[in-house]
Amino acid sequence: MSILRMSKTLIKNLIHGPYTVPYPVKRKETYERTRGKIGISVEECIFCGMCERKCPTGAIQTDKSKTLWSIERLKCIQCGYCSEVCPKKCLRMENQYTEPSYGNVRDEFVKCMNTQSPGES
Repeated sequence: MSILRMSKTLIKNLIHGPYTVPYPVKRKETYERTRGKIGISVEECIFCGMCERKCPTGAIQTDKSKTLWSIERLKCIQCGYCSEVCPKKCLRMENQYTEPSYGNVRDEFVKCMNTQSPGES
């Protein structure tokens, strides 16, 4: 009896085809609440460091003197704690995944602090 049951499963699997998606050739469907990578609107950021303190893996670093915000993508576990605690709500959880890469990737964002008007020199 078990041979018939096994044959049934084998034939069903041969007819169905693959159950996986050939990523990155074909992208996986994303949904509205998919946890992807962290995005930032650096112009709205006040560099308070709340996101850095809340990050459980230490993936985020802020430097108020250089107006620099950076994230190490491979350390980030997409928990969303940083976007929840941000007082200016400039961090958001995008529903796009981080691109595959070799080695550590650190994305750095610097806020432009040019306060001169175009006519001034």
